[in-house]
Amino acid sequence: MKTLKYLFIIVFILAWQSFVSADGLIVIDPHPHHYTPTPYPLQVKYHHVDVKINGETATTYIDQEFYNPNNWRMEGDYLFPVPKGAVLKKFSMYIDGKEVPAELLDAKKARQIYEDIVRKMKDPALLEYSDMDLFRARVYPIEPRSDKRIKISYSEILQKDNGTIEYIYPLNTEKFSSAPLQDVVVNIDIKAKGKIKNVFCPTHNADIVHKDDDHTVISYEDKNVKPDTDFKVYYNTDKSKVGLSLLSYKEEDDETGFFFLSVSPGFDPQNNEISEKDITFVLDVSGSMAGEKMDQAKKALLFCVNNLNQGDRFDIIRFSTEAEALFNKRTIAEQDNIKKARKFINDLKAIGGTHIEEALKMALQGGEKDSRPHMIIFITDGKPTIGETTEDGLLKVLKKENLSNTRIFTFGIGHDINTHLLDKITELTKAYRSYITPQEDIEIKISNFYEKVQSPVLTDLELDISGVSVSKIYPKDLPDLFRGSALTVLGRYKGQGKTTITLEGRIKDKKRTFTFDSEFTKKDEQYDFIPPLWASRRIGYLLDQIRLHGEDKELVEEITQLARKHGIITPYTSYLILEDETTRISRRDLEADESTLAKMPAATDMLAQNKSEYYEMEKKSGEGSVRVSKEFQALNQAYNMGQTEQGKTRLKFKDKSGNVQNLTQQVKNIQGRSVYNNGDYWVDSYVQDKKKGKANRIQFASKEYFTLLKKEPQAAQFMSLGRNVRFVLKNKMYEIYE
Repeated sequence: MKTLKYLFIIVFILAWQSFVSADGLIVIDPHPHHYTPTPYPLQVKYHHVDVKINGETATTYIDQEFYNPNNWRMEGDYLFPVPKGAVLKKFSMYIDGKEVPAELLDAKKARQIYEDIVRKMKDPALLEYSDMDLFRARVYPIEPRSDKRIKISYSEILQKDNGTIEYIYPLNTEKFSSAPLQDVVVNIDIKAKGKIKNVFCPTHNADIVHKDDDHTVISYEDKNVKPDTDFKVYYNTDKSKVGLSLLSYKEEDDETGFFFLSVSPGFDPQNNEISEKDITFVLDVSGSMAGEKMDQAKKALLFCVNNLNQGDRFDIIRFSTEAEALFNKRTIAEQDNIKKARKFINDLKAIGGTHIEEALKMALQGGEKDSRPHMIIFITDGKPTIGETTEDGLLKVLKKENLSNTRIFTFGIGHDINTHLLDKITELTKAYRSYITPQEDIEIKISNFYEKVQSPVLTDLELDISGVSVSKIYPKDLPDLFRGSALTVLGRYKGQGKTTITLEGRIKDKKRTFTFDSEFTKKDEQYDFIPPLWASRRIGYLLDQIRLHGEDKELVEEITQLARKHGIITPYTSYLILEDETTRISRRDLEADESTLAKMPAATDMLAQNKSEYYEMEKKSGEGSVRVSKEFQALNQAYNMGQTEQGKTRLKFKDKSGNVQNLTQQVKNIQGRSVYNNGDYWVDSYVQDKKKGKANRIQFASKEYFTLLKKEPQAAQFMSLGRNVRFVLKNKMYEIYE
């Protein structure tokens, strides 16, 4: 047996805004005396990325360190795939501090190199770069048991799509590093020519800080990870008081597409554009709140009161056996009243029962007198014990008393609460729920929330989209827009072409209308992160409907179908998929080797053990009930891919080799849908849903294999997964077999 010809490892590189991402890699020359049991022996120790965007020009600086854990010296070629059509203004590369020359190869020569690697290594991972140009540089030596530091910098010109600028940085390194990366950091500094209205990162939980109207910083950091998703950032500039970004996605053979809409009032509106608000703080001071909970809650209220805006009106209501208000009406936030509020808060003591009915009635009084936005922050750690105590009864009271469409934001403290009641209150009033576990800090949680809702800019929103037919839009009820915030809307659409988007709302009690001209694509597979984000919101909404209003067979079937198709793997949806596939296999509606979860024994055992989590949806109190409520709302509000993986830490299992795996690692998102690794094959979810007769069976690395790559370049995304893959492309089913 010949020594393996090539060994690979990742280095990162920027991808052009409308093409598949590309990674740098080192191809190691074969050593005549050493055999390596894995094709990826080198490790990526750290990966730091610093990006400067000035106007529409981006300069990327990469600092990465590799480690050779072997006992022999290595050498090889550094390959740098460049997406087709990329216009690089400048390119430089340094290895251990010395600048090295790089040779540019066109796509035809690069494809030949990649195909040679696939033939010799029997590894198709590089096929995703098969239509790209290539830089190549010599790397020597890579000393044994030592590090090799590589620094790269290059500049490119970014372009707009529908007025939105896209920056992509590939973090797809999972298949090229032999160990998790110790440290991953991405920092992006945007200085725009104009006021930035929208900035969003749909792929990662990135921190977005707005320094000024035209200056925003985005940062992401993680440790001990193997990233497998490209880092994407979108932003636009707009002279309007409200900015809008529209991205749409549609597959070639689908009538219905998906859209992602981001709306922002800007990050620092003038004070005269901020609506004066009415706010009522309602705090449970029953006996169970005694001690640290009460101390933290009082600090949180003091923070909120001290940060009221000029012109706001407020009141504070304490409730236990009875409810008592500070002012008995919402009062202007001037210094004398704030001073009274501080004393009222400091004097609060925990004693008595829980009279939620009286507290809600008192908080809602006077709401019908004017159209100022009114919100209630309702904080409790218990269930109602006095007055009306049933869910239905309290909701009837709420419907009767809430004459001004007041939004009630609920905060449940601890686990001994009725989550169904609190969640139905927020559902009815079009607000959000929050839960604070015993390990979390009450003061931080409430004060962070208040900072987000402190300054309303646009309230009572209504959205209209003309030119196409839209449906299944989430959130179903649009929230208010606050200073520094953004609203993301996801939905389905039919049709294509130019459209007019109209957003209506109130700014300081005056109705305003904003109109945007945009376009829905006829066919665009660029934004393939949109379908799973939409599916997450739809699934979160449907799960909440079942949880709060009872199980419905049709809803369960839709959840199962969406979860399987789009790879929304949570302890709840994965159990539903498993149950569905097991039934379909027993009825012979589904072949066992076409299953996704049912053919993974270790994962199946894990899901069977955790299936009780699905039934925790029925519980109204306790730790499980709180967890379910938090996770379902997170699914229904997801605006990045990380938020679609609720319960990820509870989805671990051991594979056949005894290695710890996570079920979410067995799923890839390709062309807007999920592909599962069931232990033997990668299986496209469309294989189950789109039966196209007998599959076209093609042997891995055969002549027909490379012919398919040339004929259908999009097949490379599926074929790069491995040597055994089943997928559907252009209504044809293919099976790659070893």
